[in-house]
Amino acid sequence: MKYKGLIMFVLILILFGCGKKETRYEAHSFKNGKDGKMLLYRLLKPTNYDKNVKYPLVIFLHGAGERGQDNMKQLMHGAKIFETKVNLKKYPCFVIAPQCPEGQRWVEVDWSLEKHIMPENPSEPVNLLMELIDSFEKRYNVDENRIYVTGLSMGGFGTWDLIARYPSMFAAAAPVCGGGDVTTAKIIKNIPIWAFHGAIDKTVNPQRTRDMIKAIEDAGGNPQFTEYDSVAHNAWDKAYGDPKLLEWMFEQEK
Repeated sequence: MKYKGLIMFVLILILFGCGKKETRYEAHSFKNGKDGKMLLYRLLKPTNYDKNVKYPLVIFLHGAGERGQDNMKQLMHGAKIFETKVNLKKYPCFVIAPQCPEGQRWVEVDWSLEKHIMPENPSEPVNLLMELIDSFEKRYNVDENRIYVTGLSMGGFGTWDLIARYPSMFAAAAPVCGGGDVTTAKIIKNIPIWAFHGAIDKTVNPQRTRDMIKAIEDAGGNPQFTEYDSVAHNAWDKAYGDPKLLEWMFEQEK
């Protein structure tokens, strides 16, 4: 019985420690000066950041299931590849991983549709993200010729949307299991794109990515597309698990 208190203390430590994982991503929030709207985000900095060196910037857009206000769930899928020991050394960069609030989307469209027209205006989270990027570039030494965007599912839609709205900003894009507006193909045809989708995805029809790739090719572009046989919606596991993705991404430059 004399060890009962100690045992309970250890159990409490274990319980409260469950689910907590170390990450190099710093927790931040951005508030715009116009109306005080806020965007939560995580930031990964290059190891041994040197303010005299220009670094690439990656924008990482999470999926619908990672929306919220905890400023952590957006790291659940994909984002962690940038903070592995190998990749931190091989690809020093900034990564901004914003968290979309519950009930909002990176692009306000229905993901179940066979096609969509890009909304006239960007969503509120994307407006805040663009303000954040502008503010970030004033504080850190970002290589403006090497800004990349990638995202999965809802973030895949967001990736297609961002490069269509701001084609001069991005050096490359890697949308995963998303969909875009095929009428924007001429706008984005010269952006290096590597898209991914699962062939048996029942959440977002893989035809959405196939249609985007064909439209870009018809417009004279040369995008890459990897479609995984026997893979459903979680194409991000294979896409972000492929070391060739980051190798390809960081080779691209405007």
